[in-house]
Parts: sequence; structure tokens; C-alpha cells
Amino acid sequence: MPRKSRSTGGRESSPPPAELEKLSIARFTENAYLNYSMYVILDRALPSLADGLKPVQRRIVYAMSDLGLHAGAKFKKSARTVGDVLGKFHPHGDSACYEAMVLMAQPFSYRYPLIDGQGNWGSQDDPKSFAAMRYTESRLTRYAQLLLNELDQGTAEWAPNFDGTLKEPRLLPARLPNVLLNGASGIAVGMATDIPPHNVREVVSACVRLLEDPKAGIAELCEHIKGPDYPTEAELITPPEDIRQIYETGNGSLKLRAAWQKEGGEIVINALPYQVSGARVLEQIAAQMAAKKLPMVSDLRDESDHESPVRLVIEPRSNRIDLDALMNHLFATTDLERSYRANLNMIGLDGRPRVFDLRSLLQEWLDYRLETVRKRLQFRYDRIVQQIHILEGLLIAFLNIDAVIHIIRTEDEPKPVLMKRFKLSDIQAEAILELKLRRLAKLEEMKIRHEHEELEKERDWLDKVLKSKKRLKTLVRDELIADAEEYGDNRRSPITEREAAKALDHNALVPAEPVTVILSQKGWIRAAKGHEVDPTQLAFKSGDGLQHSARGKTNDILLCIDSNGRSYALAAHNLPSARSFGEPVSSMTNPGAGAHFRGLMMGAEDSEYLLCSSAGYGFVARLGELTSRNRSGKATLKAGDGVDVLAPQRVIDFDDDWVAVVTSVGRLLIFTVGELTRLARGKGVKLVNIPTAKFKAGEETVVGFTVFREGDHLRIFSGKRYLNLKPADFDNYVGQRAQRGKFLPRGFRQVQGIETMDKNS
Repeated sequence: MPRKSRSTGGRESSPPPAELEKLSIARFTENAYLNYSMYVILDRALPSLADGLKPVQRRIVYAMSDLGLHAGAKFKKSARTVGDVLGKFHPHGDSACYEAMVLMAQPFSYRYPLIDGQGNWGSQDDPKSFAAMRYTESRLTRYAQLLLNELDQGTAEWAPNFDGTLKEPRLLPARLPNVLLNGASGIAVGMATDIPPHNVREVVSACVRLLEDPKAGIAELCEHIKGPDYPTEAELITPPEDIRQIYETGNGSLKLRAAWQKEGGEIVINALPYQVSGARVLEQIAAQMAAKKLPMVSDLRDESDHESPVRLVIEPRSNRIDLDALMNHLFATTDLERSYRANLNMIGLDGRPRVFDLRSLLQEWLDYRLETVRKRLQFRYDRIVQQIHILEGLLIAFLNIDAVIHIIRTEDEPKPVLMKRFKLSDIQAEAILELKLRRLAKLEEMKIRHEHEELEKERDWLDKVLKSKKRLKTLVRDELIADAEEYGDNRRSPITEREAAKALDHNALVPAEPVTVILSQKGWIRAAKGHEVDPTQLAFKSGDGLQHSARGKTNDILLCIDSNGRSYALAAHNLPSARSFGEPVSSMTNPGAGAHFRGLMMGAEDSEYLLCSSAGYGFVARLGELTSRNRSGKATLKAGDGVDVLAPQRVIDFDDDWVAVVTSVGRLLIFTVGELTRLARGKGVKLVNIPTAKFKAGEETVVGFTVFREGDHLRIFSGKRYLNLKPADFDNYVGQRAQRGKFLPRGFRQVQGIETMDKNS
């Protein structure tokens, strides 16, 4: 008998403790952090390329499918879904799970929502203003069925849940590349993902192109996928070449700009960039108004309602405000324009995260889809083969029905007897024994024969597809096209090339006031407040006089053109007062040697002016195309040696205005402005025909031209005399552009100029 230990009170002594493993804190921390990092990357933050879902999203969708919450089912409380997800598949916090569920139900967050919500699921102004899960109800959308329809057809790999009591799919058999359609965003450890959403029809078109032409590059795929397609209708203003760069590298930046329109002199914003709050935008604009940095805005209103989810109204202080310039300023200073990071980082089919370019992404997803369809067909093929085998046994039974019934009635163990007598398999014999009496009718035999024939046809078709890669690709292609037709829609984010947003400088923020700018013959410039000033009545320096004048606003574009055809930008509100003689334009610019300033142009960017040289050539130009910040000006009208530039004339209506051109020998030609061409720079087209020999000899030049409207009168100057022409007198001088024109009456064969007179003058 073994001896008992005294110290244990007669009990046997316990074995010595096992030796503990020793690790340094640095090594232990490194391993623990590495494990945590891999968990966050693979099981939390990054989506899978196969179905485009993160684990929590996949579990929510599968749990709802398991509850029978398909698109045609009744809504159920969201708390029920969250409870099933947490209890069966995802043992984490309920609030995080519910927020992931809400995101998939918000049409302004997901391009193609996976969940159909009933109740308060948040708004674009405040996406997290959703009601608690005990109040909201939900079910899956029709689009979500694309991820689930083939789940029970042998396509998915199943794994035990967290406690090993249930099975859950590792990946869903997505019929469309959901990772591109809905996109994803997330921050893991040491990496992040920002995949923009895309349009179903465009992505499917690119997939079909890649199936038909495996050598297609990114340039060819970009013919189908123009760019991301966000849930909102804001404009995508990223240049196409930058979008292509994103698809080539997997990284880049995108810009969305709010869509707006003019209504009754007001600005109405009807679409905001992705994830931008209208309330936040109004706060930003109101803050600028409070700081007196936006004097051109008088009021803001939010008129959003159920019919117009986004309708922000900006009321300008007057109808003279340039709304385009104002919006350009707001794009640069508020969230009405926002940049978005693009980073196509996801978990590939090999289980490793990496950044994909567009072609490799689509190719890998197509590989997954082809394998999924192959598994589905193989699963169906095996089922059909088994069913045909059973039907063949049933047909044997029907042909020998009396013998079969006799064996079943007389034998204690009929199964082995049937198998031996009719050479049946175990499955066939079992099917015969389970046959009900009602199925012994002749009609039932005919049904079985028909079913047998149909299954054989399907088996042969499946066999052909499984043995042919070409047929398999064709099947996948047809299914993609059918799904795109059913679930596709038009692009929401229009791709528009826009100029970069630019905040208004201090000058542009100065309230617009009417002003008259006067240019003297010696090149001195000044400005008088208002439009009532008569430039001819102002005093000039001795030997100087009026050259040209222009009326506009202090915040309008002001250009001065010289005899070399270069235009110079000036600031109207910084000009000296008309009470003085002004300042030389040359002190504000750097004109060329020997250049003389000939005229002024003033107005908005889209204002048009007719430019003309003494050689009789000219064109119509927009002020916005002539502006330059360079003190040396911008080459505008190509004059040439011996050619001078005349004072430009404002064009009000390109199609309805008229132009009158007069030469030094008294020839007058009148024609419509619409016969001219619009240019940004150059020599222009011929306005009036002057023989080259006469022009070079100085015998004939264009000495004046003017733009006028129907009903206006013309005044032509010759020395101290002038000739007034009424509209009734014009017929003799009207012709086509580039003609010689007709002589004026005798006494006006040496002309110095022409001007437009109001009919009441």
C-alpha cells in the first residue's frame, strides 16, 4: 500500500506544475499587435473582392436571408436582425452592427442599397440621425438577392461560426462585382481603403469587353467605365485623364461639385456632393456673411422637402451680381465642392490585401465568377445525374409493376430482392419502395418519362458547358447582361469638365457700383462714379483729349487695348477719380515700345466686343478669353506693321446687332455682326474690302466702325462737319461682309470717324 504524505492529510501529492513559456515583453507585444492587425485587416475593415462586403455586412445580409427577409417579405424589426447577427455570427457590439446595417439602407450612402428600410433611417443632412433599432423595420432589397440567389447551389464555402454550432458562408456568390458598384471605405492597421461606387451598366459593359477580349487594357475598359457614379447627382469634375490614372494605379483623388441653376435671379442648389450636409453648407455660407466676406448675398433658405430632398436657395443682393463668379467662390470656400480619396485596396481571392488597378480587379472578379458558375453548374449536373438515375429505376418499376408489387407483398426484405432481380442500385430500390400508390397511374408514368427526357437534355447541355471554357464564358456574359438590364439605371453623377474653383479676391468682394472709365489720347485713365457722366465734358491736360470711354461696374473686367493689339487687365475700383486728370496706363502695365492705348473694354466674362484694325480685319471676342494678369498684357488682335488698332465696340446680341465700317475715302458698309467669327486671338476676318495696294500706299484705311441696333442712327464725321444717317438711309449701304461698300455723299470723301446715335438724339 503506498505511503501517504503527511502534509496533504493522507492525500496523494499533486504533480509539479508545468514549466511556463518565457517571452520578452517586446516579442509578446509584437506578436499580439501583429495578430490584432491581421484581424482588423482581414475580418473588419477591408472588403473582399469577391462579394464587395466586409464580414459584418456579409453576416447581416446572410442573417436576414436566413430569417426569410427577402424583398417580397414583410418588414421585421431591425432589433430582431441585429439580435440574430450577434447571437449567431458576429459577437460584437449591437450599436456597431446596427450602424453597419443603417449604412447599407441609406440611398444617399449606398449606390445600390442592400437593405430596404422602413422608418427613420437618417437623412443626408445628418446620416446618424436614424432611430433606434427597436423602432425601425427592414428587409433585403431586390439587388441584395444578387448576392444570395446561388448560395444554396453548391457555390459557397462554408465555415463554422464563432461557437461552432452553425455554419456561415465565407464569401457570397455575387452575380455582379459589388465591390465596384457600392464601393467601400475603411481604416485598418497600416492601410486604408476608399473604393468609389460605380454604375452597374458601365461596369458590366467593361466585364463583357474583358470576357470577349482578354487582352483589353485599361484604356479600352475606360471606354465603358467613364468614372465613378455616386448616389447623389453632383457633378464629377475630375478630368478624364486623372480618372484613368486612378484606374491604372489604384490611387488618386476625385472631385465632386454641387449642381445648381438660376431661378428668378436666385441660386438654387439641387444636388450636393457625396456625404455633404446641406445644413453644414448653409452654416459655412452664413459664417462668411456674418464676417462681411460675402456682401453680394442677402439671404439663405433651405427649401428642402420630400419632393426635393436638396433645395438650398441663395438670394443675391441685386440682379447685377455675377452668379457664376459667386458660385465659383463658394465652391472654393465651402463643402459645395469636395475632394475624395480613391484607394482600390481590398482582399483578393488569395486572402491577401492589395491595391488593384481596374483591369486586374475586373479580371480577378471574373475568375471568381467563372468558378462560381462552374460550381453551380456542376452542382446542378450532379443533382440531375442522380435524379435521372432514380427516374430510370422508377421506369423499370413501372415496366414490371406486377412483379415489383408481388416482391414487396411477399418478401420480408424486398429491397435486396428488387436490387438483384432488376439490377437496381440501392438508391433506385429505395425510391421504388417509397413510391406511393397514387403514383402508379399511367399518367404518372408519362410524367416520369417526360421529366426524364427534359433532364437528359439539361444534363447534355450542362455537360457541354462544363467541358467548354468558351461556352462557360458565354453563359457568364449573358447572365451579366441580363442582370445589368434588370438592376441597371442611368448614371447619376454627370462627368463634366469644369475650371478649378477659385475664391474671389478682395477686389471681387467689393460691392458692385456703376462706374464710367475714361481714357485720354495720351493714355491717361480715370474713373467717375455712376453712368451719368458725359466724358466729352471732362477737362483734360493741355494737348490731350478724349480717346475712349466705357461704362460698367467696379467689379467688372476692365481691359485696355493698345496699338499693337495687346490687351491689359486693370482694376476699375482702383482707378483714380475723374476729378483729377488720372494716371498713365503705362504706370499700371508694361506696354511695348511705341505702343499707344486705343480703347477700353468693360463687362462680365461673357461680354463680347468687336475688335477691328485699320486694315479692315477683326473678330468678336469674349472678355473672359482676353483677360491676363500679366502686366505685359496678352496678344489679342494681330495688327502687323503699318496697321493700327481702333477702339473696340460692345456687342449686345451677336445674332441681331449690326456693324457699320467706314473708310478714310468715304466708303461705308453695313452688315450684321452674325457674319463675323468669334475668336480669342488672331487677325480675324475681313470686315470691308480695301485693296492691298491702296492700303500700303496709305490711300485708304478703316478710320472707324460702330456696332448698333435696330432703330439707332449713325453720325459720320468729316472735319468739322457730320452726316446723320437714319435707318431709312441704310439700305444703300447694307451688304455682305468683306464687300467694298458704297461711297457717302459728296463732301464726305475724307472721313475721320463714325459713332452710333440714339434715335432720340
